[in-house]
Amino acid sequence: MAEVERRREKRLRYNWPVWFAANFDGELSQGQMENISSSGAAFTCYTDKCPYNEHKITARFSVPLYDENNSFDMENFVRDGRICRIDEVSPYIRRVAVQFAEPLPFKPAEMADNETTVMDGALESDKLAESEKVTAVEARAMASVPEQEKTNI
Repeated sequence: MAEVERRREKRLRYNWPVWFAANFDGELSQGQMENISSSGAAFTCYTDKCPYNEHKITARFSVPLYDENNSFDMENFVRDGRICRIDEVSPYIRRVAVQFAEPLPFKPAEMADNETTVMDGALESDKLAESEKVTAVEARAMASVPEQEKTNI
C-alpha cells in the first residue's frame, strides 16, 4: 500500500551543520541538516548525541535565502522545538525530526527552485551523488563569519 503524503509544505533539502541541545546553556551537539520547512526540520546526528523522542531542544542552523539570480545568502536561526520522530539510519546515525515552536518567517522550499540542493555556490538537481554536495559553500560561509561568533558556535 502506498504511503500518503501528510506534509502541508514542500521541504528544502540541503546539507548544512545544525547545533542542538536541551537548552543553549548546556553542551551543544552537532548534526547535519537534511531538510527543512517553515514548521520543522530533519537532521542526522550520532546515536550517542541523539535527543529522545518527545523531548524539547533548541537548535541553531542556517537556511539559504535565494534571489532571482539563483544566488543565495545564509540566514541564521535559533528555534525551540519538540522531537516528533527518530529513525535509525545506521547503528551509529539517527535521523531526527523536530517541529518548531515558532515557524520560520518564510517557506524555504518556495525560495528555491523545485527539489534543489545547495552545492558549491550554485543550485543543482538532486540527482548528484551525495559526496558532491556542499563543501566549498560551507567553507566560504564560515570564512565570512566573524571570529567572535565562531567561538560561540
